[in-house]
Amino acid sequence: MSFIQHIPITFFLLLLIPLHFTLSHAARFDVRNNCPYIVWAAAIPGGGRQLNRGEIWTLNVNLGTKMARIWARTNCAFNNSGRGKCQTGDCGGLLQCKAYGSPQNTLAEYALNQFGKMDFFDISLVISLVDGFNVPMEFSPT
Repeated sequence: MSFIQHIPITFFLLLLIPLHFTLSHAARFDVRNNCPYIVWAAAIPGGGRQLNRGEIWTLNVNLGTKMARIWARTNCAFNNSGRGKCQTGDCGGLLQCKAYGSPQNTLAEYALNQFGKMDFFDISLVISLVDGFNVPMEFSPT
């Protein structure tokens, strides 16, 4: 098992995603929207969903997960079949993302139980803006 037991990810105190490891060797991300507006959270693996202010979306992820991403989409509109479009972070016009979001979107990346049974995570910071910026984000272990 990795050394990290719990990792919160916060979109600069606006979108919170803590990571919890359970005894079944799975990780749990609780994605919380602390923004004063609707955020359409997205994850690969995981899909996506609308989060109103204060709402939480729980993702259960296998520890062997490689190159996974979590990001926020903004100004989205979807029909009853889950098709539509987002102004930022759109993933092919789907509510349930099957591919990474298109830039401009702030991005958290992680890989669990990899080399040396270690976990890796990073964030597209304002400094580097790997995929751009749309929502402030923080990602830190506890």
